Amino acid sequence: MIRPRRRGISKISVVLLLLAALVSGTFLAASAQAAGRGHKHGHEAVGGRSGLSRVDLKGWAKTQLKADETRRANPRSKSTATTLAAALRPAATAAAADPTTLVLYDTAGPYGQLGELYAMATANLAGHFGTVTAKPVQQYTAGMIDSYSAVIYLGSTYYGGSIPDAVPAAFYADAAASTKPVIWMGANIWNMANSVGVTQFSQKYGWDPTTSYYEDGGSVGTVTQVTYKNQALTRTIPAGQDGGVLRPNILTGTGYPAVTTLATGLDSSNGHTFGWAVRSSNLTYIGEIPFAYVSESDRVIVIEDLLFDALAPATTERHRAVVRLEDISPDSDPAELRSMADYLKSQNIPYGINVIPAYTDPNGTYNNGVAQTITLAQRPQVVSALKYMLARGAVLMDHGYTHQYSNVANPYDGVTGDDFEFYRAHVDASDNVVYDGPVAEDSTAWAQARVTSALAGFTAAGLPKPTLWTTPHYAGSAADYKVFSSNFSARLERSLYFSGTLSGNSAGPNTFIGQFFPYVVKDVYGTKVLPENIGNYEPVAYNNHPARLPADLIASAKANLAVRDGFASFFYHPYYPTQPLKDTIDGIKALGYTFVSPSSL
Repeated sequence: MIRPRRRGISKISVVLLLLAALVSGTFLAASAQAAGRGHKHGHEAVGGRSGLSRVDLKGWAKTQLKADETRRANPRSKSTATTLAAALRPAATAAAADPTTLVLYDTAGPYGQLGELYAMATANLAGHFGTVTAKPVQQYTAGMIDSYSAVIYLGSTYYGGSIPDAVPAAFYADAAASTKPVIWMGANIWNMANSVGVTQFSQKYGWDPTTSYYEDGGSVGTVTQVTYKNQALTRTIPAGQDGGVLRPNILTGTGYPAVTTLATGLDSSNGHTFGWAVRSSNLTYIGEIPFAYVSESDRVIVIEDLLFDALAPATTERHRAVVRLEDISPDSDPAELRSMADYLKSQNIPYGINVIPAYTDPNGTYNNGVAQTITLAQRPQVVSALKYMLARGAVLMDHGYTHQYSNVANPYDGVTGDDFEFYRAHVDASDNVVYDGPVAEDSTAWAQARVTSALAGFTAAGLPKPTLWTTPHYAGSAADYKVFSSNFSARLERSLYFSGTLSGNSAGPNTFIGQFFPYVVKDVYGTKVLPENIGNYEPVAYNNHPARLPADLIASAKANLAVRDGFASFFYHPYYPTQPLKDTIDGIKALGYTFVSPSSL
């Protein structure tokens, strides 16, 4: 008997949930894997967060704006604090074939943990281009910039008042004197100007950071849009959690070089526009660190593309797309799988199939109260359908072992495809999915045992060994991710990156940043990660996430055209009708994307 189809929560929805939680102190993810209710789960969105977990962004924003008000009220003299290096450092010799990036981040102050989280997000993106070194900024020494293709500084701690400047004067001097690309995000650019001399800074860069502030007319306003390369990108920050965007005071007249506005911010509260990202000489400045409250069409796309200017400026424009079919298990309907295979073959579209090798309903939630477990070997018709798909362009991928945990609600019902497998979560009174931390048994050995059992399930069914992996609901511990990378050539997913990964000093097991990527990266776990950046079709709202329809996926694909060599990567549950999948694929192809196989990346 074929059981009713599950209508799972979209992974995108889960991700959005995660992102919101992160920013608010619980983790939110954009287009993550979330689980649904009533056998309607299968939501990687729940685990696909993009944002910060267990970080008090409201407190951080309040602290930053108060410090900026103090700086405005007590402007420093524009006289030179120290002299700029007499001459620019000599231009670097021929660029290395493999670009190298130095990421510098803050660790001081009550919100010092933000620096490492943002540094991981930045290092992951830079990992697309080559090798990355990440260090606390106070570890910078004179001349270090010369050993790298480019340097990125993340100003997450506002230095001033009770928090002394932790940025070495050597970095300020080297950044100003070098011809190497320097990307600066967020706070403390005014300290660089004061250190090297405001006159010297403004004469080289054409703007004055010491008279640039986060507020316009006494308020940070409501910056809701960033326009970049003709794409209107979103910026959605909850009330009270917006630390603002620094608005560069660009100088005009004789003696000041031209400043290029790369991306324009729109303050919808007053209609004012300003340079959200600007460039002059070797300095690219972005007025905020755009890794909190990220969505599939978000302003983070700007930095994802600007990295090409610093690390791979000769990159040719191209746009590829990836689709995968999600949450296929021994409980799936073979006819539905064959129907999807026929459609995708008719369009000559290669695709991934995420297969869960063991289906279990430990409490009989969908089996009249009787516990049930089914393996692939026990469902030859499903296996036959999978082989049919593989013969028609599909790539087999492993999506966990059971895609659920024990016999408990995690967070829904304990049923395969609905729940997390490697992480604990619950739904709170406000209908939000809240991340609780790794499962009690979590360890390298435990995670490996799950993977070993999963691979044995494929072998027993006569299927090939999958070489790609997607973590159930995109959530696992740092140890889990390393196990997955040791068993598979790459992960195709959104991921969590935990405090302590760079520093060795964890701020807690649930302090992390969730991230998804517009291109292939080598992340801080040392793993190759394939992109999933526009989410999934989800016709029903859930857990405070709106429905996500083909038009929404297509709109996100359009926004991602701003990434010069980026992807539009999404997933689809085969228990939904074929038409929404057709609509999505047709819309993405019309934008100029070419569909490629996950195995080709």
